[in-house]
Amino acid sequence: MRILEIQGLRALAAILVLIYHAKFVPGGFIGVDLFYVISGFLITGLILKELEATGKLDLKNFYQRRIKRLLPTSAFVLLITAVASLILLPPIYRDNLGKDVIAVALYISNYTFAWWQNDYQNLDALPSPFLHYWSLAVEEQFYLIWPILIIFLAKRGVNWIRNGVIAIFISSLLLSIIQTQISPIWAFYSLSTRAWQLAAGALLLFISNKRLKHQSFTWLGVIVIGLATLIFNENTAYPGYLALLPVVGSVLLIASIGSWPKVLTKSFNNPVAQWLGEISYPLYLWHWPILVLPSVWLGQSLTVFQRILCLFVTVVFAHLTSKYIEQPLRYQKYSTAFVYKALVGVTASSVALGVGINLNSSNIISPKMSQYSFDLNEVTKLPIIYDDGCHANYGEINTTECLYGDKSSNKEIVLFGDSHAAQWFPALDKIATSQGYKLFSFTKASCSAIDLPRPNKGAFKASECRKWQENQIVKIKKIKPDILILTNSEHYQLKASENQKNFYWQQAQRKLYEELKPVSKNVIFLVDTPKPQIDVPACLASGKEEECNQIDRPIKLGSPSYKKIDLTNWFCDSTCPAIKENYIVYRDASHISLAAALAATEILRSELIKIGVITAN
Repeated sequence: MRILEIQGLRALAAILVLIYHAKFVPGGFIGVDLFYVISGFLITGLILKELEATGKLDLKNFYQRRIKRLLPTSAFVLLITAVASLILLPPIYRDNLGKDVIAVALYISNYTFAWWQNDYQNLDALPSPFLHYWSLAVEEQFYLIWPILIIFLAKRGVNWIRNGVIAIFISSLLLSIIQTQISPIWAFYSLSTRAWQLAAGALLLFISNKRLKHQSFTWLGVIVIGLATLIFNENTAYPGYLALLPVVGSVLLIASIGSWPKVLTKSFNNPVAQWLGEISYPLYLWHWPILVLPSVWLGQSLTVFQRILCLFVTVVFAHLTSKYIEQPLRYQKYSTAFVYKALVGVTASSVALGVGINLNSSNIISPKMSQYSFDLNEVTKLPIIYDDGCHANYGEINTTECLYGDKSSNKEIVLFGDSHAAQWFPALDKIATSQGYKLFSFTKASCSAIDLPRPNKGAFKASECRKWQENQIVKIKKIKPDILILTNSEHYQLKASENQKNFYWQQAQRKLYEELKPVSKNVIFLVDTPKPQIDVPACLASGKEEECNQIDRPIKLGSPSYKKIDLTNWFCDSTCPAIKENYIVYRDASHISLAAALAATEILRSELIKIGVITAN
């Protein structure tokens, strides 16, 4: 089914995704939604056409066409990306790279990436060069299930097909809305929460669209898609009900084909748009690794010129791939047996490649600037409260009340905050034990002690964080600790402009201080640690040590009138070195390592003594 306007819409979908990942528009990720609506429309149309003509659907032939259409290009880009990653990236990346290759080869990468990104400890990890394969996994899962479902419904009549598609549309949409509130990352990546978008395209084949064949509906579709592209951003709760905008826009554009305004028809049907639509599949496959790998290799974000250059290279690679791989193999006559053997062979080879990459990984970092070598597993080791289940993760509104330090003491220290508070636990545990204090640790992933106006983003939900804060404050009031230490990351994005950020911090600090000062005579704010601009262990492993000291000093937000401890000068002098003595200072792009926290124990103790909170032993 080749329709010029559809080809133009494919080009639009691909361009939106490309310019989104190149950071030129905030909501270009809706291009994936356009692809899904188009796929649902075209694939269902092909199935119904064959059912109407022959009374049955040749499943072997259907899957053979899908394999010839998708597999060669996908496997080729996968192979080249894997080889490029092996050349450009240090060995410490290979463990995850190998797992990603295996997941892509088995068409389950949408679920593995959802699981990976739902883990807070991976938020500062470098993006996988295979991340974009998630959307192809969703489509391939759809192609596997959809024709079988249509055949099952067709045996009961056309109305059953229509009603079945409607039922899938409604149930999947409702699930998407609910899941986006509960677990937005799983909602974003799952077939069950994306199926309604594919079903929306399929529904176009069952509705009378004569009333929609009017230019006003075409322009409405354009406006809706345009607004979503410009208004949506990475903080938008998505997909959920907001995904109705690009889906409805896509449906209106497809439904009104034949009555498009001339200016739109010419724009979508011109040779350039048709050519981009023709190469949209390899265009999508190439763009992400071409944007990601140079950035990781350089150890910094790409400039505007570099991003434009990457997009140009993407178009060139896509054209060559389409001309010499996609088109020749797609239209070449092969026996059914050969095609299925090729599928098994390519899949097995890709899995073997992933296993090989994984086995060839190395956890050893040997920076030139140090006489020491470091084991990545040790560098990235987390404080014991993580293993003990005493650090709340996403989805949790309470922290298990674990007791550390001198458990027999009648004096208490409470540590309260996010993972930037949890990073200080090893030091405080040593101090509490030696000074004769019990230590309570109330920490949660990505949730500060102070109540800041933050947008929902990824797995973070503001309402969940606020409930957790309230629950911990109740515990703190019950404990009435001798010392209460509050610390948080200062790099959260707020629902405010940058120049308002300090105001909101001061306001939130003041509110929390006034609430807690009656229950603890020593409420102390520990200034956030300097923040690296890069993943420090990865940077050191890449051999570009001189770039690994690019670390931002803390902003020091909030009021100066409270008791504060600022250890910035311990971390930094003229620079903020990534390696001190015999340890790496940071375990990722945000948190200090366990070794650094232990090394800072005595300076933290001396600061607590200096402000009169504890006494010298």
